[in-house]
Parts: sequence; C-alpha cells; structure tokens
Amino acid sequence: MTQMDYKYSLLGSTVDDYRKRPLLLQVDDTPMNLFAVLEVKREQPRRWSTLGCFRKIRLYSVLFGLAVTFVIMASYILTGDKKGLLLTPSPYHFSSLVSPGPYPFNLSSVKDYAHIKLVVKSITSKVEFRSSRQLPELKALVNSEPHMFSAIPRKFLPGVKNPCWYEEYTGNITSDPYRTNLYARYSRRFRTVFQHLRNTFREHLFHRDGKLYRIRCLPYFYIIGQPKCGTTDLYDRLRLHPDVKFTTFKEPHWWTRKRFGIIRLSDGFHDRYPVEDYLDLFDQAAYQIQGNLTANASGSPSQPNIIIGEASASTMWDNNAWVYFYDNTTEGEPPFLVQDFVHALQPNARFIIMLRDPVERLYSDYLYFGIANKSAEDFHEKVSESLQLFEGYLTEYTMRSCVYNTTINNAMPVRLQVGLYIVYLMDWMTVFNREQILVLRLEDHASNRKYTMHKVFDFLNLGPPTKEIESEITRSPASNTRRPADKNLGPMLPITKEILRDFYMPFNQKLAEVLRNDSFLWENSKL
Repeated sequence: MTQMDYKYSLLGSTVDDYRKRPLLLQVDDTPMNLFAVLEVKREQPRRWSTLGCFRKIRLYSVLFGLAVTFVIMASYILTGDKKGLLLTPSPYHFSSLVSPGPYPFNLSSVKDYAHIKLVVKSITSKVEFRSSRQLPELKALVNSEPHMFSAIPRKFLPGVKNPCWYEEYTGNITSDPYRTNLYARYSRRFRTVFQHLRNTFREHLFHRDGKLYRIRCLPYFYIIGQPKCGTTDLYDRLRLHPDVKFTTFKEPHWWTRKRFGIIRLSDGFHDRYPVEDYLDLFDQAAYQIQGNLTANASGSPSQPNIIIGEASASTMWDNNAWVYFYDNTTEGEPPFLVQDFVHALQPNARFIIMLRDPVERLYSDYLYFGIANKSAEDFHEKVSESLQLFEGYLTEYTMRSCVYNTTINNAMPVRLQVGLYIVYLMDWMTVFNREQILVLRLEDHASNRKYTMHKVFDFLNLGPPTKEIESEITRSPASNTRRPADKNLGPMLPITKEILRDFYMPFNQKLAEVLRNDSFLWENSKL
C-alpha cells in the first residue's frame, strides 16, 4: 500500500460522535459544569417577535443577556467546527472555566491564600503512584496504526549503528518525491530544505536487480522533554558533534501531534501526516550515512557510525489527541501512549530527558507562551484557577487520569501537568529499560556544560570530539533563553512559589526516589 493509496480514518468514532464531545463554555463570569456535555444542533435560530423580546428583556433581563451570549458562543463554535471536530485551543486562550471542588472559592480574587493551601493539600492527599500500567498488545497497536507498521520493517541494516533500511521506490524518478509532504506544505523552511533534497534525490537511489531503492532511517535517539527545560540548548550543542545528525529542524512533533493532524493546537485538526512525511525529514542525514553510491556500488552505508536524533519536547508528555482517535474503554486513561508505538517499532531506541525545577518551569512556560497582560499577579491568578480545576477533577477521577485528560489539560490556564515528571517517566519505564533513558537537570547543565555533554556522549556511545569541537560545544552561549521583555516582569510572587512547591513536592519526592538522586527534589533551586 503506497502513501497515495492510504487514507487515514478516525478510530472508534464517527464524525457525528464529535458533536457529542464535551464543550467548554462560560457565560460572563458564571462558571458552568466543566464536564457537562453540550449537544449543539445545526438548526436555524428561531425568530423572536419584537414584542416578545421586549417582554423578555423587561421580565428576565439578566437571563436574556446570558442566553444571547450563549447563542453567540455556540454559533462561533459551529463556525469553527467545519469538520465536526472539537477545537483545542492553547491553554492560554481559555477564560476562567471552573468545575468547583469541595472548597468554594472566588477566582476573581487572589487573596484567599488559606483557601489555595487547602486546595493543594486536598490534591497532594490524593497523590498515588501505580507500580505499573497495563501494556497494550502488539496486535492492538498494529490495528490502530496499520499503515505505520506496514511502512517500517522489523529489522534494519546490519553493521549500521542507526536504524536504517532500503525501501523499494516505485514512483516516477522524474517527478517530485516530496510534492505531497505536508511538512513542506505548511512550513516555509521545509520547502527550502526539500528543494535541496529534490535536486539530489535521484543520485541517492540504489539500483539492484532492475529495481530502485531509497535509504530510509529512523532516529537512533530522541530528546523527548520537557518544554522550557533546556532542550533547545542541548540540541544546538549536540548537533555540533560530527557523528550526530538531526532532522531538518527541531521539534517536528510527529508522534504526538502531526500524525493526528494537529498543526497548531488552536486550529483543530487537519489532514494526518503519514509516516512517510516523517521519514522524509531524515533523508538529509540518511544520505550522509549512505555515502557516495558511485564509489560504493554495493549500497553498504559508508559512514555506519553516524547517528540521527530527533528533538520534540512534547514526546514525553503530550498524549492529548488520544481521546479523539482511540476508544475510551480505560476509565479516562489512554489505552495507548506514544512510547507504546515507539517501542513496538524501535525497542532499542534511546531517550534523553532534560528537566528543571517544575515551579520555575511553569513560570517560564507562562512567560514564553503567554500572549498579553503578563505579570506575576496574573500568573498567580492563573495558577490558582488551574489548581482549582485540577482539584475539582481529582474528586472524581484518578491522578493518572487527571494527568492524561485532554479536557482538563486544555482548560487549565497554565500547564501544571507538564511538571509532573514522574508520572510520565514511570510510564516510559514500563516499556523501556532504565538504561535506555538518560535524565538530566537543566540546573546541572547550566553550571557545567562540559560535564553534561560528556554524559550525553557516553550515553549515545559517541567517540570524544576533538578539543576544538569540544571547546565550541561548551563555549557557545545558551540557546532559547528568556526574552528581555519577560525578564523585566521579574520573578513570580513568593506566595505563588510557595503554593507551587507544595503542589509539586510529592511528585519530586517520588522522582528523586526512582532516580536515586536527591537533587531532583529541587530544594535549593535558583533557576
């Protein structure tokens, strides 16, 4: 089955089912039930008589105003819901949407410090960690993504460090092999890279027995998280090593978003990116592994020690698309996670995780992704709202269900869940060995880059770079640091920091226990 022949379909749901998905709405400042299901019918609005309107206004002015606002918002949703799919905006585009927990709280005020402490105490009292999760069977994974498993072989080229293989090419060699690639369609920078690849594509085709073959590769390692934890800086330094090649750009987000058709979270769903589009991103590196076919007629890769990396900071934690594509038969928890598919295809892959104090990570995340009116006070209010939402959901569901629940994740004004590192790490460790996962701290990397980079080199079984290259790797200024305008906003409020420290404490304690390293408690963090 070729890429052109294959068409993705939604699994376990029809388009009509999406009209029954939970919709998050609020009229004025009145909170509604966050988890209520709203069914919106596509009907023409009724025409109200002028006399009737005036009577309603006189008798029920407040209720009428609420109703009008509701209709406008419902109409907006219908307009944006052209494909019958629930749109999932960025968490910073939501207004106050609250499902109250057992403690009443006025979210328009940030002064009720005692109440917030009670909310956090209620949350931490419910924290529990399962020893393992029930792993899906391979058959279930294949049935959910049949094309992906048909496109990638079970075995790779022998004698090559990176997972690569030769795939028969049946297309027209005079046509553009990247003409249908969705990365090129939606990204200008990809178009530039693909133009170069088009020009060299034919010379890299391998001829054997009257057939044409192209080399294909998957990454040898992945930098999988977390956002605002220094992954960009690690990526920029690591790619200076002569034996390390990356995708054509950082963060393709294929495993978590693009394969589901998510381009931007605020835009809803588009066409799903097939695995071939993802593999195309590694062609430039694959050609370097393959080498010059003119001098190597056997087709054996001439640089077998080169490895390819992929860096998407969403890979570790983002499974938000599951609720739209997989049957929900697991009590609010996803039946499949990203790592299940990666392991089924690449059981020997390696993963690098960069973490930082989750309290500081959250503030950095807010400053980076926030749009307008950013301030320490606004951050405090958004933290309060998010904690209230999290606590309200936790009264009905398990902690793990909370972490992976798409509704609550999209509703929280700040991404509290991304800092619950241990929940995600334990799930990754259920399918991959501990030796395949390297966990670093941004704080250590910032204070001693040479030490952390050598840990990475050893983990990836890379030879030591020359002194000149090593000097360049460790000397370069830090990448993707805080913008000057955000620095001018100053630190978060002390009470916000205290509240967040209490919230993250049990998760950090478990993380330090699992990793056997008390530095992951972040008791004296300064970043």
